Amino acid sequence: MLNSFLEKASQLNKSREPYATAMITRRKIPSSGKPGDKAIITSDGVIHGWIGGGCTRGIVLKEALLSISERRPRIVVISPDTVENASEFTKQYNMTCQSGGEVELYIEPVMPKPHIVIFGTSHIAMALCKLAKAMDYQVDVVMSDIDQTVFPDADRLTKLSEYNTERIIQKNTCVVVCTQGEGDSQALHSALSSDVDYLSFVASRIKAAGIYGDLRQMGVSMDQLKKIKSPAGIDIGAKLPEEVAISILAQIIDHFRAHTAETENSEMPQVNDDYYLNPVCKIPIQKSTAKHVLSYKDEKVYFCCDGCKVSFEKSPETYITA
Repeated sequence: MLNSFLEKASQLNKSREPYATAMITRRKIPSSGKPGDKAIITSDGVIHGWIGGGCTRGIVLKEALLSISERRPRIVVISPDTVENASEFTKQYNMTCQSGGEVELYIEPVMPKPHIVIFGTSHIAMALCKLAKAMDYQVDVVMSDIDQTVFPDADRLTKLSEYNTERIIQKNTCVVVCTQGEGDSQALHSALSSDVDYLSFVASRIKAAGIYGDLRQMGVSMDQLKKIKSPAGIDIGAKLPEEVAISILAQIIDHFRAHTAETENSEMPQVNDDYYLNPVCKIPIQKSTAKHVLSYKDEKVYFCCDGCKVSFEKSPETYITA
């Protein structure tokens, strides 16, 4: 089991896909999962491995997907009783299975490192590419004419005229325009077609204002212009190209780490139509594998365990309304 776990993790790391790991750290019988049992949960809602069934499986799925979305680890306790003195990082769920038991898990997201798209062939662009690759980031360079000798470390070079967001842009992509006078407006216009959270422009405020005027004439909206961080990078008094590149990477790291804060009302991201929200405990369950199913008003209702099914049968109108 450990070998398959490590192989799956290695596969996802190589393809730079986000996932979460879940491992049972403590349990009270008769819960089926045992300490050391572990699983990988991918962002499409598939669980690879074993961390228990019933309530546990659905709760782990929900919390793993939230962990990926929020980029934060968490401790999850599933118990029929409230756990006293639990830390602020612990999320507690009621064990609804009639068999009882208790299980504690640690869930941690594994996020791919940022993917950086650099526009331009300036000295800052070259320094940024070199330093980003030293941090094991994936780097694409968009330039007027392909010249492999200028960016020997880049993962991919693309001509500006052939730039295609669908082929290049990923979920964790950060775009930096450092053309420094060589087709600034065209490069920024192309970069703005990318649906990315981070977009910076290496230029002074005065120069950026002039370029923004050109972009407005090219049909770029004010909302799009507000997405651009310029001057690029954190102000560390940088002068040399390598120092500017470091300031930009620091800003990218800060942006990458500062993500959506966890809230008590976090909702699990919708992954596919096979998942159904249990109306009793509000925990997702796969319809295709559900063992506890009944019909109510000509509709199938799915449950993660016998306890939820029994509660629903006693008072269905409490859980399902018009």
